[in-house]
Amino acid sequence: MRFDIDSLRETADSLTRNRRRTILTGFGVFWGLFMLLFMIGGGQGLKGLLQENFGGFASNTMVLISSNTSKPYKGLPEGRYWNFTRTDIDRLKQMIPELDVVSPMISGWGNTVEYGEHSTSAAIRGVSADYCKIEQPKMRYGRYLNETDIIMKRKVCIIGKRVYEQLFPDGGDPCGKFIKSGEIYFQVVGVDMSSSMLSINSNSSYSLMIPETLAATIYNRGNIVDIICLTAKGGIHTSVLEPRIRSIMARQHSFDPDDLEAMQILNTEEIFMIVDNLFRGLNFLIWLVGLGTLLAGCIGVSNIMMVTVKERTIEIGIRRAIGAMPGEILTQIITESIALTLAAGSAGIMFAVFLLNIFEKVSSDATFQISFNTAILAAVLLALLGALAGLAPALRAMAVKPVDAMRDE
Repeated sequence: MRFDIDSLRETADSLTRNRRRTILTGFGVFWGLFMLLFMIGGGQGLKGLLQENFGGFASNTMVLISSNTSKPYKGLPEGRYWNFTRTDIDRLKQMIPELDVVSPMISGWGNTVEYGEHSTSAAIRGVSADYCKIEQPKMRYGRYLNETDIIMKRKVCIIGKRVYEQLFPDGGDPCGKFIKSGEIYFQVVGVDMSSSMLSINSNSSYSLMIPETLAATIYNRGNIVDIICLTAKGGIHTSVLEPRIRSIMARQHSFDPDDLEAMQILNTEEIFMIVDNLFRGLNFLIWLVGLGTLLAGCIGVSNIMMVTVKERTIEIGIRRAIGAMPGEILTQIITESIALTLAAGSAGIMFAVFLLNIFEKVSSDATFQISFNTAILAAVLLALLGALAGLAPALRAMAVKPVDAMRDE
């Protein structure tokens, strides 16, 4: 009787140890898959937020800014300042047919804009009608500037998101109403709700967009423009056109073509390329860390299955003795391994989706979520790793001989 009680205690202790090992191993798989999917979803969400901040801005844009020369050239001293002219716009269009849009901009800062009792500070940007191809607006009300506005120098404007909220706190369509800046009244023809982090001479949220011909008259610029914005046609990299643009401007305005400070060029293609490379590296790191954690969990599954096979040597030996085929033993162990990994992995998938859903609700501007295909791929990968984890224990179980099992008993 004493022997039976000790045997039962030993069996109970063994079951308790197995249960603990199984729970810990399952948690390892759960945590590995959770980390992988959570980081994938989080990375997609961060990328979405960044794209939202850069949204609407053409990825093949160059902004030309005139500045002081840093080198003497043909008898002219260094430190000389020069300006773009309207002639430069026509020259670029004619000499570089690969360009799609060449748009001037004239800017004024520190303007107080008023409507009734409300007022706010805003920048005034004079642009052409095709500037919308460079910085795509999100029109809530009204329209964008057109060629007739430019030609006739109409006193019309498009107001940015923040300007709209400050001047019209009650909301509604402000199109047709007149706002005042200085001594000039502008008729509102549109409301742009874009809020990109990228901006040229001012953020669009805090700007009034007016015809550039009107801005030239208001600020007495004559033939001079502040900056030139341009985009290349599809399939053409702006970085390839940059040397030609610099050469044309240098020849026209008499500065050294190698003087990079004389004309500064902001190339958004390089910015977007840096962002893309950043997220490629981030995705690689996510998969590396996630798969490493997941692999560690599957190694734990292999170990627990190995211990299980050792403790079930007698059971396996008896099954072999009564006619069980080696393939049946192999299938049983691998199936148990796959079941363990899939059970823990499914919990990891659901927990990752749950947390990502919370992040998505907190930040409504981006999608912190994984795709259905990603979840299916993760489950298939997990089943494969579970099968591999159970392969070595299964092969060991197949090698158990009934005689050896009875001897162990």
